[in-house]
Amino acid sequence: MDTAHIEGLIGMLTVLGILVLMVLPSVIGIARDRRIDRQIREAGRGRREPEVLGPTGRRAGAQRYLTTTVTHHS
Repeated sequence: MDTAHIEGLIGMLTVLGILVLMVLPSVIGIARDRRIDRQIREAGRGRREPEVLGPTGRRAGAQRYLTTTVTHHS
């Protein structure tokens, strides 16, 4: 190997190193997002409980509320 080959190798390694430094944060962010998505899915599965029926035949947790707005007219 002569000097031209060594300089070419150094240049190529420098470009590859810069490329890795620029791509690495994106790859880390993608991996982090996938981990968070997986945790959210697992938490969603854990919240699902068997449906319990109350005395009215509806789900015990499901209640209907009637809301009204009262305004004063002069």
